[in-house]
Amino acid sequence: MERLFGTDGIRGIANRELTAEMAVSIGRAAATVLSNGLKRSPLFIIGADTRESSEMLVAAVSAGLCAAGANILVVGVIPTPAVAFLVKLRGADAGIIISASHNPFDYNGIKIFNSDGFKLPDESENEIEDIVLGRKKISPVSGEIGRISFDKDGADAYLTYLKSRIGVNLEGLEIAIDCANGSATRTAERLFWGLGAKVHMLSNASNGRNINENCGSTHIENLQKYVIENKLDCGLAFDGDADRLLCVDEYGNLVDGDEIMAICALDMKKNGKLTHNTVVGTVMTNFGFMKFCRKQDINFIATKVGDRFVLEEMNRMGYALGGEQSGHIVLREHATTGDGQLTALTLLSIMTKENKSLSSLASVMTKTPQTLINLSVSADKKSLFHTDAEIENAIREASAKFGNKGRIVVRPSGTEPLIRVMAEGEDADMNEKTARNLANKIAERLV
Repeated sequence: MERLFGTDGIRGIANRELTAEMAVSIGRAAATVLSNGLKRSPLFIIGADTRESSEMLVAAVSAGLCAAGANILVVGVIPTPAVAFLVKLRGADAGIIISASHNPFDYNGIKIFNSDGFKLPDESENEIEDIVLGRKKISPVSGEIGRISFDKDGADAYLTYLKSRIGVNLEGLEIAIDCANGSATRTAERLFWGLGAKVHMLSNASNGRNINENCGSTHIENLQKYVIENKLDCGLAFDGDADRLLCVDEYGNLVDGDEIMAICALDMKKNGKLTHNTVVGTVMTNFGFMKFCRKQDINFIATKVGDRFVLEEMNRMGYALGGEQSGHIVLREHATTGDGQLTALTLLSIMTKENKSLSSLASVMTKTPQTLINLSVSADKKSLFHTDAEIENAIREASAKFGNKGRIVVRPSGTEPLIRVMAEGEDADMNEKTARNLANKIAERLV
């Protein structure tokens, strides 16, 4: 692994890149860094998604934490935002979720939250990484050994919190929920049934290997078909750790993160909750959202791709709403990270309050056509396009074709061994052709 931390924690193929030995080292380093200055043993919350490798990695990280004197509260299979919430509720010093989010089952990851429920800043990640990779020495392990206990009520406490924050009666709504065979399988049905909705559950039976497999927010087609065939009000699709949400309206149309943000932004502005009249997105946010913001007299700020960067900007200036096209939506009044189920409750509450369909709400924004191509590359070549003269020239030429009527964005993924090529403009055919030619050039040079 070229670098441990990406845009969303540490991620790699389980037992090959992200090994048990490395997980032990990460646990020990995390306990060392995050207990600095404490005069007692630190307490860590640990949860996981449904991958078959999660049990191994929970055990390995726990061993490293205990070896450094940290105590552990294991909360089992649970959504990522639930761990962030439980850190604060239980008065813990840090939280760890074992998950690779939207990646296939053979990947896994380690995300770490601080005592306030926020993902770690770069300084802390770098310090942990330096210890794991041997660039920084730490003192020998002391005689203190941490203990492990189990919290069987963590998911219930999390659901109770969600219901208390978004008080909504969903009676009369009939919806489909795609749990991606992931963490939401333990919470979503109870949450939405409990609030009165008639619920159809899809991809709600994990076997350790079927997480995100042709389902969830990265494979929306089955949900679209199901909503249309069953004449439902809408469909909700989570990813493997339930920190993102994409939706399907009553006609089977995708409602992505940008459209969800537009719906939420209008509602929050109407109710005086859109602080500084501003929404935070990323460089991948659709042009249509920017046009929506101008029309509604809302300010828009773009960050680097990654919900951590969105949240950092939100915290820096006190903004209340931010997110990504992929469905990471941060509702800062209620949460310290993206939360798919919280976002879904918010969206459904707006539908019931306004007595409008999802398609009607989403019509406030018109998306500009985009073409996105993902190129698989080895980890060591992922960043080389920055220094390849022929690729740089090809990107300049492609951008010049669009002028000020479109754009080209080429970037390495922060969570997968991919280079993403995106072309955006009013001419969908031009987008497709330009993106394809550019992707072919990059593949010729790097793949």
